[in-house]
Amino acid sequence: KFGHTVTIYEQAEHILPVGAAISLWSNGVKCLNYLGLTDQVAKLGGQMDNLAYVDGLTGEVMTQFSLHPLIEEVGQRPYPVSRAERQNMLMDEFGRDHIKLGKKMVALEDQGDQVQVTFADGAQIECELLVGADGTHSITRTYVLGEQVERRYAGYVNWNGLVEISKELAPADQWTTFVGEGKRASLMPVANNRFYFFFDVPLAVGLDNDRTQYKTLLKEYFKGWCAPVQQLIDQIDPQKTNRVEIHDIEPFTDFYKGRVVIVGDAAHSTTPDIGQGGCQAMEDAIYLARAVQINTLGIQDSLKRYQNKRNERTGEM
Repeated sequence: KFGHTVTIYEQAEHILPVGAAISLWSNGVKCLNYLGLTDQVAKLGGQMDNLAYVDGLTGEVMTQFSLHPLIEEVGQRPYPVSRAERQNMLMDEFGRDHIKLGKKMVALEDQGDQVQVTFADGAQIECELLVGADGTHSITRTYVLGEQVERRYAGYVNWNGLVEISKELAPADQWTTFVGEGKRASLMPVANNRFYFFFDVPLAVGLDNDRTQYKTLLKEYFKGWCAPVQQLIDQIDPQKTNRVEIHDIEPFTDFYKGRVVIVGDAAHSTTPDIGQGGCQAMEDAIYLARAVQINTLGIQDSLKRYQNKRNERTGEM
């Protein structure tokens, strides 16, 4: 958009969704609107008008309210969307010719006027600016900070996936969360008549991950819970269900070094509880692009301004 030649080097051999869906809150949607993708993201989003918390054991509604006051205040409705569909939309809009798959970065060297990147297949490239969007296990972050930062286990395991919307589970226009015993079962509407579901259960880290046991374990963890939760467990497809041990990283303030800068989970890895991981990554992208666009004292100055602008916001999250 601003006249730069950009190439994405992706370590995965094939693009597969990590997690079934993502909650794009209004700030994240606005980032996509800014990029001219208003209609595209709206097609992917579920109609989420209300929010409710329900006692998971009794089925009694604890609180229920409309999201319209929030939407009117900020000027944009949120959209829960399928990760795979959002990913494909972004790749189509960006241009798949500029995305190189199977390129796992194993080393980088800042040579002053450019950065040299070495990939696992032995290939090398040079670039004026390296943007590390390599996630919670980022090696770009290790370069920027000069040390390996340990992730912190948040104390719970998450199962997530997609099921068909039915009134027996929850209202089709509502984000419904069943809570109790320190656990959660949640449903959010996405496009094409589907709920994004997730379960959160406090468990020890490092337990066996046997997909064939997902339903049995969830039935055990949510024994005695109300009928919609039991029906949800019955409906899930274990082969299409993801299991994730939830971690985060203690906030830090250095987001760049030389001509290397980090964004997203590489810079600020949070738990998903407030639905801001993806949204903050998109904010990063907008602010980084703007910093490079509007500041003229050189790349270092632009990256410093990006870093300082994002530190306060992401640290608070």
